[in-house]
Amino acid sequence: MQKHRTLGRSLAAIAAGSLAALSFAAVATAAAPTNSAPPTITGTPRVGETLTAQNGTWTNNPTSFQYQWQRCDGAGASCTNVARAVEKTYLLTAADASRTMRVRVLAVNADGSNSARSNPTAVVTASAAPQNTARPTITGDARVGEELAVEEGTWTNTPTAYAYQWQRCDIDGTGCLPVAGATGKTYGVRNADLGFRLRVTVTARNANGSGSANSAVTPIVVPTVTVTNERPTLSIVSVRILGNRVYARFRVCDDTRKNLTILATDSRPARASHTRRFSTLIAPNPCGVYTRSWVPVQRFRGKGRYTVTLRARDTSGLTSAPARRTFVR
Repeated sequence: MQKHRTLGRSLAAIAAGSLAALSFAAVATAAAPTNSAPPTITGTPRVGETLTAQNGTWTNNPTSFQYQWQRCDGAGASCTNVARAVEKTYLLTAADASRTMRVRVLAVNADGSNSARSNPTAVVTASAAPQNTARPTITGDARVGEELAVEEGTWTNTPTAYAYQWQRCDIDGTGCLPVAGATGKTYGVRNADLGFRLRVTVTARNANGSGSANSAVTPIVVPTVTVTNERPTLSIVSVRILGNRVYARFRVCDDTRKNLTILATDSRPARASHTRRFSTLIAPNPCGVYTRSWVPVQRFRGKGRYTVTLRARDTSGLTSAPARRTFVR
């Protein structure tokens, strides 16, 4: 009987030892990924190009990878994380020029995670797309019936083609909008340009991309005949309502060549009207196009019929005939 008990204890000890060995083996094989060959980066280090992270080699079967791109100095040191650059690919921007880039790859499995960093790239070069070094210029007389022409200016990186877009700008050189269909190297000045200044945007292209530059604005476009009037004239070019704000663009012609007061009146049926006054900062010469914007007082907002009335008053107190635009909202 004693012999049987001894044999039982021996078998139990062997079984316990076997289970312990199996448990140790299971623990020993459960481990986070370990990097055995560092990540690498493919792609051309140039602004506008895309870099791609290659994960490198890992043990212990990673189930997913995470990325963090870093921007370093030109020697590949002093690296800092690039905000929100956490994808496998990274588009180089102007902020990366003259710097180097690297990527940190985090490998993850059920037992944990580890990270490894790539070597830095070569120094990121600026985009090889054309860049303007001397702005375009316009030749010709800014007068109705005349023709203007553009000289492209000076560009780096050897442009192979140019594109043009002529624009009308307010008399003070702001508020420039493209002229529909005016995309040639030359531009015929027309009645619609009276009182505006003109400029042109030149876009230079090569195989690596494009760059754009604006010319300076022309003098104010003048009519073919002399303007003489007893009182100013005002015509509306456009009125737009964006949100609660009204944008009015209008042309004023006056032979005094002095600054004017612009009266802008808001009105709705059965409600008292409200008038604002604006002063021009540059006098018509003899005509000028201006844009003014304002937020109507509360009683003119919301649905219903709404009218904008514009008038111009000269320094002697003479006022133009009213010009109106009405909206139904």
